[in-house]
Amino acid sequence: MRPTAATPLLLATLIAAASLTACSSGSGSDPDTVKISFKQSTDNSVKVMDTYLADIKKQFEKANPGKKVELVPIKAPDSEYYTKLQQMLRSPKTAPDLVYEDTFLINSDITSGYLKPLDPYLAKWKDWDQFIDTAKAAAKAQDGKTYGVPDGTDTRGLWFDKDIFKKAGLPANWQPKTWDDVLAAARTVKEKVPGVTPLNVYTGKPAGEAATMQGFEMLLYGTGTDAGKSDPLYDTASKKWIAGGQGFKDSLKFVETVYKEKLGPSPDIALDPNIQTIVRGDLLPKGKLAIDLDGSWLPQDWLKGGGHEWPEWSQELGLAPMPTQHGQAPGKVSMSGGWTWAIPAKASNPDLAFKFIETMQTKANAQKWYIANSGIAVRQDVASDPAYVKAQPGIKFFTDLVASTHYRPAYPAYPKVSTAIQEAMEAVTTGDSSADKAASGYDEELKSATDDQVVKK
Repeated sequence: MRPTAATPLLLATLIAAASLTACSSGSGSDPDTVKISFKQSTDNSVKVMDTYLADIKKQFEKANPGKKVELVPIKAPDSEYYTKLQQMLRSPKTAPDLVYEDTFLINSDITSGYLKPLDPYLAKWKDWDQFIDTAKAAAKAQDGKTYGVPDGTDTRGLWFDKDIFKKAGLPANWQPKTWDDVLAAARTVKEKVPGVTPLNVYTGKPAGEAATMQGFEMLLYGTGTDAGKSDPLYDTASKKWIAGGQGFKDSLKFVETVYKEKLGPSPDIALDPNIQTIVRGDLLPKGKLAIDLDGSWLPQDWLKGGGHEWPEWSQELGLAPMPTQHGQAPGKVSMSGGWTWAIPAKASNPDLAFKFIETMQTKANAQKWYIANSGIAVRQDVASDPAYVKAQPGIKFFTDLVASTHYRPAYPAYPKVSTAIQEAMEAVTTGDSSADKAASGYDEELKSATDDQVVKK
C-alpha cells in the first residue's frame, strides 16, 4: 500500500495550512498586480514552466506599464497540487487571479463554484477561433459555459530503449500488435538483459492520475469488440458510470501480470510518489528501462535546460503506439488530456488575468510553449506551421495519435472514480488482491463515488 506515516486527516490539515501560508496575502491586495498560481516541478532541476512564465511576465509588464505579475508556484506532486489549489480557491483571501487546471479536475472545480465562466472574454478574443473544438470541449462544463483556456494537449504511447532491445534480440522498429506482444517483449528482456526493468506501467495512488491515465485507461480503452467506439467508463445514454466488466478485469490482470512476474519496477519504486521523475530523470536516460508506457511530454526534461539533458534521446529511444488488447480495430490506443488556464470565481483581478492569458496565447508564445514542454498544439495555426512540426523528434508521431485518441469522462465525479481505479491497481500491484477481487472492490467504491449512479454492461 502507499507508504506514508501521516493519517489522511493530518495530511489534509498540513496541506491546507501550507496552501494558506503560500498565498496568505490573497489576490486582491493590489488592483495593479495579477497573481498566477501554477504547478512547479518537485524536481529542482526542471524549470520549464518557471522559465516560460518568467518570459511572459516580462512581456506583459512591458506591454502594460504600471501592471505587475506575481508568480505563485505550488511545488508538489500532482495529487497534492490539486488539494492545495482547491483549498486556495475557497477564499478571496487566498484565491489567485489565474490558476493552472488539469482538464480532469476542472469540472469538479466548476461544480464547486471555484471558477469563473470565461465566455464574455472569449467572445471578444479573436484568437479563440484558432483553438480546435476538442480542446475547447475539455474546458466546457455541463452548463455550456467555458471555464478555461487550454494550453496544449497530449497523447500517450510506448517508449522503448533500442540498445536494450538489440541486446535482447528484439527488432529496432518494434511495433507490437497486441497486449501479449508487449508482455512477450518484456519477458524476453527479463531473460536476456538482466539488471534492467523490462516494462513500466504507472500504478497505485502515489502516481495519481498518471496511474489512471497513462496506465489503466491506456489498457481499458483498448478492450472489447467495440474498442474506440464507446466509453468503457461512462455511459452517456443513461448518464451513469459503468461497473467493472470483463475489459476492466482484463486491464487489472495486465497490471497484475507486470508486477507478479517482476517485469515492472519493484513495488517500492512503482509506488514512490516521485515515480515519474525517477522514470524520466534516471531509468530511461541511464538505459535502465526497456519499455515505458508514457506520455508525449517526456522530452521536455531532456532538452537543453530541461533538468535532465539528454541530447541523444531521439537516437536511443524508439516509439510505438499502444496496441488494443487483441489487435482489434482500430489497432491502437491513446489517451489525451492537457491543462488549462482558469480564473477563480473569487479572483480580485479577473480582467487583468485574462489579459495575461492573451499574452500567453499569442501564436508565437503558444508555439514556444508547445515546443518547450513537448506538448501537442491545440491552435490550428501552430499545428500547421512547418517550424512546429519539425521542432522536435517525436512531435509528428504523437500528433498523429490524436486521430485514435480518447478523452476521459471528466465529469465532477471523475476525480473520485480515478482514485478508486488507483486503489484497485495498487491492490494487484502489491499482491493484496487478485484482479477479480480488486474489480469487485472498485464496484463498491464506484457506487460511493458516484452516489450509486452505476450501470452494469
